[in-house]
Amino acid sequence: MRKHISYAVGNNQLMLNVMTATLVGAAIGDALGMPNETSPSSLRHITSGFMRPSRWHPNADLLPGQYTDDTQIMLIIAELLAAGEYSEKAYAEELCRVHAAGKLRFPDATIAAACEHIISSGGEEKGIYSTTAGCVATALPFALICGNPVTLRERVVGACGVTHSHPAAYAAAVACAFLISSIQSGMKNPLSIARKNAELEDATLGERIHTALELEAEGISLDAALSVLGNDVTVYQTLPLSFFLIGRYRDVEELLSVAAHVGGNTDTIGFICGAYAGAVYGLSAFPPGLVSAVEGKGRMEVLAERLHERYARKD
Repeated sequence: MRKHISYAVGNNQLMLNVMTATLVGAAIGDALGMPNETSPSSLRHITSGFMRPSRWHPNADLLPGQYTDDTQIMLIIAELLAAGEYSEKAYAEELCRVHAAGKLRFPDATIAAACEHIISSGGEEKGIYSTTAGCVATALPFALICGNPVTLRERVVGACGVTHSHPAAYAAAVACAFLISSIQSGMKNPLSIARKNAELEDATLGERIHTALELEAEGISLDAALSVLGNDVTVYQTLPLSFFLIGRYRDVEELLSVAAHVGGNTDTIGFICGAYAGAVYGLSAFPPGLVSAVEGKGRMEVLAERLHERYARKD
């Protein structure tokens, strides 16, 4: 079992390390899940390391170690925050610019539709009533910089609302934000904290996450859990399954390898599991080959430094 990071109040270097590990860990999980996105579960044929998608896959143009739209969205928001230029309008404009240039990688259908609505309405329309999980990546940058839970919830819901307006989408983004924020704060039971905060936004998602955690505690097999929880692109399946995997697998390599092969929404499931593993265990717990080979590692290291310099709470 991996040893958790020991958090010390006022340890700025430690917090910088955690911010870096969370960003890079999310990208690693995303990149591992990228080739299997939309595919059936392949738990009998788990491989380790980055892979290239099949030539028929929507991500066929991506190379091993490259991430999808989840990490792209995370980086768009983080870059704006680091520059002190974030607003929901600025986020919407940059997201639409990337989409219009054809650079969003196999985007969540709701993300694509929201961008089209924003562009066609001149920025007047946004937020589609959808439960797809493309919204969860908005949570991560705010989780790294917001110490106040009220502020964290408000900022995450605001960013999520640029593309998604369904309460379950808000709940999913808020749950992911509090999962990471509670780890940074050294709180016990971050999965339970995240579940309770999800429930405040959408009771159904909160209940489904609760079911996932109960199934894991009972020791149910992953195959059986998949049959109950599902693995599709909705937050009602992506979030509970991610939380089940986090609760079940304490070794980082095993957690991420399984997440990449559960089928369905593997990139977002991997993104959530990777962010969690980075926050809890640090990058030293990841296979070195993954850390060195993931796309944009240097960019994320610099970005973490910029975020830390601008937002870290000083003694």
